[in-house]
Amino acid sequence: MLGKTANGLYWMFRHLERAENTSRLIETGLRMSITRSGSMEWGSVMQTAGVFEGYKTHYGDRVTQDQAINWMLRDKDNPSSVFSAISGGRQNARIVRTALTHEVWEAMNACYIRVKDQLARKVGERDVPGVLKTIRQRTALVRGSTHGTMMRNDVYDFARIGTFLERGDNTARILDVKYYVLLPSVFAVGSTIDNVQWDTILQSVSAKGGYRMVYGSQPNAHDIAQFLILDQRMPRSLNFCVSKIRDNLGYLASDYGARLPSHDMADKLAQRLSMHDIDEIFDYGLHEYIQTVLTALGQLGGQIERDYRFYV
Repeated sequence: MLGKTANGLYWMFRHLERAENTSRLIETGLRMSITRSGSMEWGSVMQTAGVFEGYKTHYGDRVTQDQAINWMLRDKDNPSSVFSAISGGRQNARIVRTALTHEVWEAMNACYIRVKDQLARKVGERDVPGVLKTIRQRTALVRGSTHGTMMRNDVYDFARIGTFLERGDNTARILDVKYYVLLPSVFAVGSTIDNVQWDTILQSVSAKGGYRMVYGSQPNAHDIAQFLILDQRMPRSLNFCVSKIRDNLGYLASDYGARLPSHDMADKLAQRLSMHDIDEIFDYGLHEYIQTVLTALGQLGGQIERDYRFYV
């Protein structure tokens, strides 16, 4: 496969995953704004998405819910807004059109058209939940078409690698920001507001139902961190995402008959997530641990781009 094609597939699915994750973060902000007053939540949410500095460049330090939602949802000056991500996904899909099935292309194109229509004008507060639901449904249709119609070959592998790199990065950021930004002070640990925030984090990654099946209805930091970092059954946990990246890189190594540096990096990261339990992670420091994982994911993504000559 040409590096340009691999690049297009990888970024098409990273953009799709980013659009869905951003819509989930916006919903998280809406839920948190109900339990607490002020703009702190929206600054935290934008920090999670990595778009706060861009927001301050355009709007200054004053944060309002209306401006934050518009910036994350549809502002074209924000390269990580939902609309920018969906547009980027469609553009990459056009580049790799011949590598996609008809069903995947049609789902991607319909996703872009529907989201563009929904975001053509500023979204009113009452309409935001419905728009977010549409975004998640449309991205899910692309993902479903991919799973249902694509050959399990290198095309599929690059799509999956892009998806799970973006998803793992998002889960790590959500955990990190919750622990160090959302909590007002150490005195709030274990309080009602602390538990509400952890419950909101579970909802933001569609993990609330799964968590209840495993741990019951009372959320606590220890079990939620265990679930979102180490649980191999939870499709948005760090362990799950890294294991899928490692598997798909392994399939590429087998198909191409070549083992590259990115394969060893993925194996090393997967081992790191398997060799420690959650108590050891808390003893080490949750923030510090998450930062090492985020750094490793970024380095892995860069190495994949070099190994498979994305820009050649």
